[in-house]
Formats: sequence, structure tokens, C-alpha cells
Amino acid sequence: MSDKTALLSLHQSLRRCFGVVQQQEIIWNDCLKECTPLLSSLGNLGEQLQACYSVTFENTPLKDFPDLKDRLKHKLTLAMETIFEKLGEKMSCLQKVRDTVSNQVTAVFQHYDQLSAAFTVDATFERSTLTPSLADMLEWLQDIERFYRREYLQRKVLLRTVQPTDLTYIHQLPQSWDKLSARNQQNFVQDILLKVHFFLDVQ
Repeated sequence: MSDKTALLSLHQSLRRCFGVVQQQEIIWNDCLKECTPLLSSLGNLGEQLQACYSVTFENTPLKDFPDLKDRLKHKLTLAMETIFEKLGEKMSCLQKVRDTVSNQVTAVFQHYDQLSAAFTVDATFERSTLTPSLADMLEWLQDIERFYRREYLQRKVLLRTVQPTDLTYIHQLPQSWDKLSARNQQNFVQDILLKVHFFLDVQ
């Protein structure tokens, strides 16, 4: 295979992979947006349950309803369990994005390994106005894959650390989730996609 044919073949694989990343990035961001109201509700329920535990009903007009406190705690606990189940579904969505991107990136690198003998070192680093170098695009794909892996793992650990009895932690969970987003450069993938925008348009 000539170096030009090999380059065209690899460019097709790269376009296909970055195209999948574009699609998965939309799914990822939509899923994160859907987590926000769930986490807010969870934090509010944690605060209500915490208040329920701290209030002495016997010293209020509600003392005539002796089982009210237990009923409220049970209702709030069930509501929290429902939200945790929904968050679990969202985490499955994020995991699917992570795995889809990882599989695509792996396929590109396997393709590159098969064709690497056809490329000189100079060809690997050659770039044009519309086309970044192979080295840059392969590195960007690795960065994107690491980004999704790190993002997913951190959020998974955050939710797995939750103990049903740690109501203070549950109340603070929305803020902890938001801190992850602020710390982890949420525009990271979009910034890379902008670098290959013209390359993806070239057929």
C-alpha cells in the first residue's frame, strides 16, 4: 500500500472516530444536564430527612400523631431510593458513552498500527491548513478517551461513597457534583472538536 493510500485510509478512520465523538459528546452533556435536577431533589430530600430526625414531634402540635415521624422518614427514604435508581440509569448512560468512545479510539489505533510501516516520521507530523497532523489527531483522541474515563470514574466514586445514613453528605452532593464539573474543563472535548472542524468537512 502506498503512503498516500494509507494516509487516505487512516484519515477516513479518524473522521469516523471524531464523528462518533461528536455524537457521544451530545449524549454525554444531555445526560449530565438530566442529573442536575435529580441531584437537587436528592439534596432537598436529605435536608428534609435530616430535619425530620432532629425535630422532636412530641413538643409540637403533631404529638397527637405518634407514627407521623416514622411515616415521614419512610416516605422520604423511599423518594431518595427512587432518585438513586434514576441516577444509576444516568451513570449507565455515561458509561456507555465512555465505552463507545474507547472502542472507537482503540479501532483507530489498531488501524494505525496496521498502516504505520507506510508512514515516515515526517508524514506523521505533516499538517496543512485544513488537516492537523496524524500525531496531533491521535494524541487528541487519547486525551478525549482519558477525559471520559476520568470524568466517569470520579462521578461513580462520588455516588458510591454515599451512605444512606450520611444525610449531611447527601445534602452536599449537588455541590460536590458541580465542583467536579468546574474542575474538569467541561469544554475540553468541544475545544478539540473545533481543532478538527475543517478536517471533518473535507471528504
